[in-house]
Amino acid sequence: MRASVVMPEVGSQPARLSVWFADPGELVYEGDRLVEVVVNGATFDVSAPATGRLVEKCVSPGQPLTTGQLLGTIDVAES
Repeated sequence: MRASVVMPEVGSQPARLSVWFADPGELVYEGDRLVEVVVNGATFDVSAPATGRLVEKCVSPGQPLTTGQLLGTIDVAES
């Protein structure tokens, strides 16, 4: 099963992806800091929505973001 990492609502301000804290193939845990986003000069983190391996990054640092945009996917660990 896969979990989507999506851009949360940040209002009407333009946002940009600043940095990824994991690379494809790395194990991430639900709630881990996964992506840093810059909005109007302020930074905030997007957390991993599930535990598993990061499969894909759909957005690169510096790219503009919109609410609901797919940032990446996680292959969810089955227990």
